[in-house]
Amino acid sequence: MKDFTPPFPALRAQSLKRRSLSWIGLALFTAGILQDSGLNRPAIAQIFRSQGLSQPFCHSSPQAIAQKNQLWRLALQGDRGAQQQYREAVLRDAQQLQQCRAQSWLKNQAIWLRVHECDLQPGILEKVLDRIVSRGYNQINLEVFYTGQVLLPQSSNPTVWPSVVRNPAFARRDLMAETIQKGRERGLKVYAWMFGLNYGYAYSTRPERASGLARNGYGKISLNVSDASLNAIDGNPGDSDKVFVDPYNPQVRQDYSQLLQAVLQRQPDGVLFDYIRYPRQTGAASISGRLQDLWIFSPASQQALIARGTNQKGRATIQRYLAQGTLNVSDLSILDQLYPGEGEPDWQGRGVPARAPGQRLAPPAARLPRLRQDLWLLSAAHAYQGVVDFVGIAAAQVRQRGIPSGAVFFPDGNRRVGQGFDSRMQAWDRFPGGIEWHPMSYGICGDSSCIVEQARRVVTQAPPGTKVTPVIAGAWGFAAYNRPSLDAQTYAIRQALPQVSSISHFDFSWQEPQFSNARRSCRRDLIDTYSGPVR
Repeated sequence: MKDFTPPFPALRAQSLKRRSLSWIGLALFTAGILQDSGLNRPAIAQIFRSQGLSQPFCHSSPQAIAQKNQLWRLALQGDRGAQQQYREAVLRDAQQLQQCRAQSWLKNQAIWLRVHECDLQPGILEKVLDRIVSRGYNQINLEVFYTGQVLLPQSSNPTVWPSVVRNPAFARRDLMAETIQKGRERGLKVYAWMFGLNYGYAYSTRPERASGLARNGYGKISLNVSDASLNAIDGNPGDSDKVFVDPYNPQVRQDYSQLLQAVLQRQPDGVLFDYIRYPRQTGAASISGRLQDLWIFSPASQQALIARGTNQKGRATIQRYLAQGTLNVSDLSILDQLYPGEGEPDWQGRGVPARAPGQRLAPPAARLPRLRQDLWLLSAAHAYQGVVDFVGIAAAQVRQRGIPSGAVFFPDGNRRVGQGFDSRMQAWDRFPGGIEWHPMSYGICGDSSCIVEQARRVVTQAPPGTKVTPVIAGAWGFAAYNRPSLDAQTYAIRQALPQVSSISHFDFSWQEPQFSNARRSCRRDLIDTYSGPVR
């Protein structure tokens, strides 16, 4: 086992295109919210300059969107002339998007996207991607593994999870590969977005995988508790099955490696890992303050923790602590008798001094308080390290392909609270170097201040050269979902953190709810006629 360095400072301190696009500014910047004022382009440019900005959003004009949508419709009906014009429009828009992004301080504007089986019907995926381009996005974070499903064709799915697309008519269609290809044709980078330690309900129904489920000291798996982290952001319908796994379990790691390999074969432009954490419960349970609160009681995790002992007495002490949840004076007396030739129990990170010849140990009662504290910190560090190791192994697999990887996390997921820790135990500040950081800045406080502070916390702790892309949620042009508009949030981040040049928005369904619902239920009549505004 490799040397163990506790993954957070508190423990270390304790030894442990011909058509012209008009870029819409949504020009009035009042009360922190930008609204569409109908100003002409020179006036918009002047407002951008007054804010120290340069056309950051790269939105298409309503006229350009309508024209392209009409070409799309005629092309679907078999009009050969429209088909050619539509292909030319796609290319021109990709070129102009690239030019606009090059001139803007916001070099990368990404959106999180879930595609559906219905998107495999003629023209639907193209319409989705066209609307994304019209909003000025130049990157998609495409959801490829979520709620125990994979975006792989049924005919080519080597994983233990079922395919998202289950219609036999589409058994050989590869929705992931098609989205990547068609996205690139439109000037979009396409990252694969994957759940991490949340393997989904389907995984928990496999008896041979039962030992790989994360388990706490109360004998519960995560199906038995609610994950309150979703209170910070609304999930998609059907996203309630959350089954977290033991990151130390070899089979768990192998299953994920096989999944990741299949994703990498589709050659995405990067991979983002989400749910690199444990569940967070409500109230007092949102803080892990006792050994039993930690998700380290699956067999592999217990074995790995015991193996951190560096002498026999240390391993026996950890084993007894796990079994009982605490230690008392009589436990120490028994351990002293079982291992008379050893001094203090020792383990990675503890580093107790060697006992001099003839030196007697202090009485058990005198040693007990520190031993209890050290065991608690060791156990918490072990829980943290499992998360760190999991993302490190996955990122290394991506690095072999020569493409970037990144971690999606809550900025406050690594907090220490009193003598306890945020139960997500998401030590993002200890994630492997060289990966992108995507902090979910979802704060709700009536304005953008808490959102900015969440992003600031991450930016200020990022090692030099780390690409930090804050994730914000909301709608264009108006306050929604208890948050200021995306425009206002973006400007607030720009003002406070001018070094940030990449921002992502959660998610497409928030911006296009009617369109997304029609796609989810496969209402072709609603999909074909949809022409909602792009603010």
